[in-house]
Amino acid sequence: MAVFRIERFSHLPAAEAWRRVTDWEQHGAAVPFTSVTVPTGLPTRIGTVFVARTGVGPLAFDDPMEVVRWTPPAAGRAGLCQLEKRGSVVLGRAAIDVYPTDSGSHVVWVEELGVRLLPRWADQLVSSAGRRVFTRALDRLLAGGSGHRP
Repeated sequence: MAVFRIERFSHLPAAEAWRRVTDWEQHGAAVPFTSVTVPTGLPTRIGTVFVARTGVGPLAFDDPMEVVRWTPPAAGRAGLCQLEKRGSVVLGRAAIDVYPTDSGSHVVWVEELGVRLLPRWADQLVSSAGRRVFTRALDRLLAGGSGHRP
């Protein structure tokens, strides 16, 4: 399993940072060669399923995820979201937590990824590539899609 953790401090209030990092369709705009659909519909809740389709043409694959924990931030309390990856290519889980701070918010994103058919020795490569892709995505989401770091 490839594991990585990304943390960002933002001037955004926790509720706004939460809204941005859990806007699943915007993840598609932030991750190269990816589009996201939410077949179960919105608003997000436990049981919501969304699918990230990544790739080009016949080399694309679906990465379906289900929300298994959904606690939006409120009254000084952190927002906690956990996802289970249930695809035929990518398995694992993700956690996106948003903590309120005196100056805005602290976002912690942890991914545990397993890619079918890749040997264990490739986990470090997957982790390194995933960290780069998801760091860029998180920065774009917090910036509102502009690509500027919050």
